[in-house]
Amino acid sequence: MRDLETIKKGKKTMDKLIVKIEKSGNRYNAFDKDGVKHTSDITTGARKKAFMNGMALERRVNKSGNKYWWAVPMSEFESLSAPVIDVSSVDVPSDHAEVMNFIHSSYDLKPKGLVMKELKWKYLIRSAVRGKNILMTGPAGCGKTMAAKSLVNSLDRPDFYFNLGATQDPRATLIGNTHFDKKKGTYFSEALFVKAIQTPNAVILLDELSRAHPDAWNILMTVLDSGQRYLRLDEGEGQETINVAEGVTFVATANVGNEYTSTRVMDKALMDRFIIVEMDVLTADEEHGLLNYMFPHVDSDLLKSVAEISSSTRTESKSEAGRLSSGISTRTSVEIAGLLFDGFGLDEAAEVTVYPQFSDDGGLESERTYVKQLVQKYVSDGSSEDLFNESEMNDAEMS
Repeated sequence: MRDLETIKKGKKTMDKLIVKIEKSGNRYNAFDKDGVKHTSDITTGARKKAFMNGMALERRVNKSGNKYWWAVPMSEFESLSAPVIDVSSVDVPSDHAEVMNFIHSSYDLKPKGLVMKELKWKYLIRSAVRGKNILMTGPAGCGKTMAAKSLVNSLDRPDFYFNLGATQDPRATLIGNTHFDKKKGTYFSEALFVKAIQTPNAVILLDELSRAHPDAWNILMTVLDSGQRYLRLDEGEGQETINVAEGVTFVATANVGNEYTSTRVMDKALMDRFIIVEMDVLTADEEHGLLNYMFPHVDSDLLKSVAEISSSTRTESKSEAGRLSSGISTRTSVEIAGLLFDGFGLDEAAEVTVYPQFSDDGGLESERTYVKQLVQKYVSDGSSEDLFNESEMNDAEMS
């Protein structure tokens, strides 16, 4: 048996190994900072317990020289994945003034059709320039995707678009698929996403991330981790990994809120890989200005009515005793304005675009009746008196 000094010496010379546990389906896999898999070295129970508690596992040696795995804080793993840099020895890059000038003059690059506060736009640009993963959040129809695409255009960099909410097969979309051909036999074709992450300085837009299948989130974990930045093509031992190219920026969009029933509660570990830019809901004046810009040939007072109707529904949906579960989005306001431009009346535009969004359960007390009354106030002479006559009320109750 080796003496204690020999064991200590051996322990000191053994490379420090800390692994992170990732869940894939029903499996709990262990990977080190280089993406090497150590699943078979650790018991299933230890891996599962570490994952459930948000811990990493460190390989250690006992007095007898036997290896064992010990739970340690996740920060221990992250410190290996992202080495701490002594900032005192780092010089400010010579082009820092140029970068600052670009960031703080970038508001001129924002398209007029995008309503976004100057501070948030600059923060968005700065985050992209500094290589941050960006998550655009906000209610549906508030301009998240438009802001993300505007960012791409402003940076003039290669870009790729993936709608994760629309894919039914995350592996095929993000990694690739196996095919069979009579001449070629069985072969594997890589997904466009594999090419995208290998394109230096690319901006990759991940739209509707909150609607994505959890398998997509698991695949993206290492891709988005600043200390790892690789895509694993297969879960098997020793399988190939693809490194994310230098300068690649990921921009994702997500709807937030209980009213979005088709979205999923995003994994906290995934959220932590992003900086968050929250899109603001437009005020009536801001929305009016946007509609005026987009439809200059439509009567401005009519567009103001559209903006006020939409804003009123959003306010009502947020009030404690509100009668609406959701409000009219800016996207719907733009659609209404487009119908006005094409010769439809406000009441006709509301009939086909707005009313179907609201439930008619409850007759006169329904959400749809409430919105109809609101619209009628603007369709008529502006008076709030006698919004419906008796026959109209009966029709509303039966609809």
